[in-house]
Amino acid sequence: MTKALIIGGGIAGPVAAMALQRAGIESVVHEAYERDATGVGAFLTLSVNGVDALRAVGLDGLVTGLGHPTPRMAMHNHRGRRLAEFGTSGTRTHGLGSSTVKRSDLYRALRDEATRRGVSIVHGTRLVDAEPTGSGVRARFADGRTAEGDLLIGADGLRSRTRRLIDPAAPTPRYVPLLNAGGFTRVAGLGGEPGVMHMIFGRRCFFCWMPVGGDEVWWFANPPQPTELTPAQLAAIDAEQWRSRLRALFAEDAGPASRIIDATDRLECGWPTYDLPSVPVWHTDRMVIIGDAAHTAAPSSGQGAAMAFEDAVQLARCLRDLPDCAEAFGAYERLRRERVERVVVQGRRTSSTKVAGPVGRVVRDVALPLFARRFARDGGASLSWLYDHHIDWDAKVTA
Repeated sequence: MTKALIIGGGIAGPVAAMALQRAGIESVVHEAYERDATGVGAFLTLSVNGVDALRAVGLDGLVTGLGHPTPRMAMHNHRGRRLAEFGTSGTRTHGLGSSTVKRSDLYRALRDEATRRGVSIVHGTRLVDAEPTGSGVRARFADGRTAEGDLLIGADGLRSRTRRLIDPAAPTPRYVPLLNAGGFTRVAGLGGEPGVMHMIFGRRCFFCWMPVGGDEVWWFANPPQPTELTPAQLAAIDAEQWRSRLRALFAEDAGPASRIIDATDRLECGWPTYDLPSVPVWHTDRMVIIGDAAHTAAPSSGQGAAMAFEDAVQLARCLRDLPDCAEAFGAYERLRRERVERVVVQGRRTSSTKVAGPVGRVVRDVALPLFARRFARDGGASLSWLYDHHIDWDAKVTA
């Protein structure tokens, strides 16, 4: 195998290309959109295990300093009572913790590094079909262009075309009844340790704010939305209507949510939440999916980027050590499926607790402090399966 076609130029695609390059396989990244994603999106968690995966292919230094260290999460109820505090590392990674980065900054850093390393990224190539050629695969794009390679990797996200080509009966994304809003602003006098995420279980809406130094604040909210709205319905709601809705949702809650929202000039708002239940088929003999195309976890998992990076590195190792595509893809799936599906389940569970009824609030306010004390006693061992995951690049993959 000497050439891979990678579908999707977000954050998974460039990392996959650079991991493959280290494994001795060149690739071309095909991105559907004509322009890049600079300036697009809010922010995301870059978990410590995701950085560890990047370290395997020499990319960990690239993301250092991009955002803000996020060593802990502090949980509060709607009355302002502090319920619990959790670290963002396990036992092996104790003291390192996650970071929070603007999605655009992460995307730009990965794209620029991939380009510097000689990876070709072609924009305006939206995949419509792919077919085996006997010795490889041929991709067909919406503008009539074609490309051939030894294998094709779908890093094309939640609405993956590659997933559908691999299995026409593949499941569709599952709606999680929460919307998303957020932004960046400055509010004087809020206090708080920089980088600590303050998560507030409001009576009617979940809110999270994070001081990042000086008066700067990053924040997001999850307005509940029981029925899925169409893109047209969401587009019809303007920024001031969103602002009014958020004000009303937080009017009865303690905490700074209303002040932060009022101080935010530009609201990023209205996008729905989805996850992806178990995808039965990840690959054919020549095509495979990674990242959100294979396993989308709700954002509350804080693991979307990390899982994509782990996928990319493990797939590159498998292709390096197992010369048959189908065999390599099978090994990759065995290494990844159980872990990523556990993360999807965790994200779904976390999302379901963000807005609780009266009884649920009482149960949560009792249970969270108990869980936090257990977490403190075990030094992060209860989450070591998540944060301490390590990929040994030099270890040989066997069938």
